Amino acid sequence: MSNKILLVDDEPAVLQGLQRLLHGVFDTEIAVGGAGALILLEKNGPYAVVVSDMRMPQMDGIELLTKIRSRAPDTVRVMLTGNSDVHTAVKAVNEGNIFRFLTKPCQKELLATTLTAAVVQHHMVIAEKQLLEQTLSGSVQVLTEVLSLVSPAAFGRATRVRRYMHHLVTRLRLGDPWKFEVAAMMSQLGCVAIDPEIIERIYSGHELSPEQQAQYDTHPTIAHDLLAKIPRMEPIAWIILHQNQSASVEGDISDPERTDMRLGASLLQLALAFDSLLHKGLSRTEAAHQLSRQSEKLDPRIFEALVELGPEVADTLVCELPVAELSAGMIIEQEIRNRAGSLLVANRQEVTLPLLLKLKRLFEAGTIDGSVRVSSPKGLVSAQKTSS
Repeated sequence: MSNKILLVDDEPAVLQGLQRLLHGVFDTEIAVGGAGALILLEKNGPYAVVVSDMRMPQMDGIELLTKIRSRAPDTVRVMLTGNSDVHTAVKAVNEGNIFRFLTKPCQKELLATTLTAAVVQHHMVIAEKQLLEQTLSGSVQVLTEVLSLVSPAAFGRATRVRRYMHHLVTRLRLGDPWKFEVAAMMSQLGCVAIDPEIIERIYSGHELSPEQQAQYDTHPTIAHDLLAKIPRMEPIAWIILHQNQSASVEGDISDPERTDMRLGASLLQLALAFDSLLHKGLSRTEAAHQLSRQSEKLDPRIFEALVELGPEVADTLVCELPVAELSAGMIIEQEIRNRAGSLLVANRQEVTLPLLLKLKRLFEAGTIDGSVRVSSPKGLVSAQKTSS
């Protein structure tokens, strides 16, 4: 957790004076002007606190701190200026979301007290963020487990789409990639409330009746309503709700006017369409070309990313193991159905502890065969065979 403080002013002498004043008490760096501050933020950030002068040429303090708020929202921002009028203070607080507003000359004790409070505020923000992320991660894990157990076919598709999304956001170097990947993984969550027969028919390529199609079309809304109740999941819920709507990915993907939610819905729609085409037997290149024809302004980086997307290959060993010897982390390399033919586990589904317990119960009940074809890192399979 960073404790660094960045001091910004257009006068080097002022910066050197502030640095001497705070020497031995705070870890400080200095930047001359707003442009220099943004360069340091990119190069040496993140900073716990940024203290900026108000009156600077080219980029004043409000503009700088507003940009810092956008690029480093966890950084606490303090304004230090000789201009003490109320209008400047109100504008600074509203536009830059300033933590404190200090006027020159500022006594060392007041400045030190303010910076201490700002660092504490930064620590609180980071701690709360980590707690929320852990809670969010746990919630997503539980929902993923539920989906895998209730609707294996939907879970299988969600896993594939998440992999496509991971490749896309990595190739496009998008910020906060986890949001896009969680949206992909949770995109089929609403299928837990849909008749399993409908889910299996849709994923096996069979036609649905109008009534069945109408029921299936509700799954994005169901997922949205479930996820929107979880803190920080509202944008992801919005992305999932709009996964089937015509929000084509056109133009420059890095256009700052595009919101993350609109972009996420567009990429999710694209990943789902790509998966459907692959499921029909098209190659990656054929599927990418078809999507490109459907959207003439498709960002070329997306097209290239889809073509480059290779099969899931790794240093793995594929073998057939008894159900009793399966371990969490292995990948099921087959569909597992009960004696009546109902799908219990989708192909390429990861073995988790709940799934492992389920398979063992089904085997003991005579519902499934006693061995399963799986893949996993060679070390894991070797260790499993050694221990058995």
